[in-house]
Amino acid sequence: MSESFLKLDQQICFSFYRLSNALVRAYRPLLIELDLTYPQYLVMMVLWNREGCQVNELGEELNLDSGTLTPLLKRLESKGLVERRVSALDERSKQVFLTAKGHSIRQDAECIPMEIYNKMQLSEKEWFQLKQSCDDLFQNIQLLEKQKV
Repeated sequence: MSESFLKLDQQICFSFYRLSNALVRAYRPLLIELDLTYPQYLVMMVLWNREGCQVNELGEELNLDSGTLTPLLKRLESKGLVERRVSALDERSKQVFLTAKGHSIRQDAECIPMEIYNKMQLSEKEWFQLKQSCDDLFQNIQLLEKQKV
């Protein structure tokens, strides 16, 4: 391995790390108005589009384990945005539902994706290419992880 590979600025993981932090900072002022953190916003986006999903399905979709997801859901419950209920189909699992307040903040959140898109200063084509490249890379890494098991 070349010595240059050991330089921080040569690491793709560092590029993604910096980008991820910058994106979360870009979302923060928009989410403060909704009293949401970025991870809470991700949970709410799933529920705005698929309410009543099982907690384990929510974790799978967001790629979060229960140790991370459970405290997130508790905080959203304490804010009065969601409630967890025992599943009617399986008493061992819980479903997550939006409260009236959780439904009401959706309208305020609808402008956020476009505001972020405008901040990125990418063409629509560049935006979709970048998203597709990130999704492809994620899938490749997921496949590698599954092969190790």
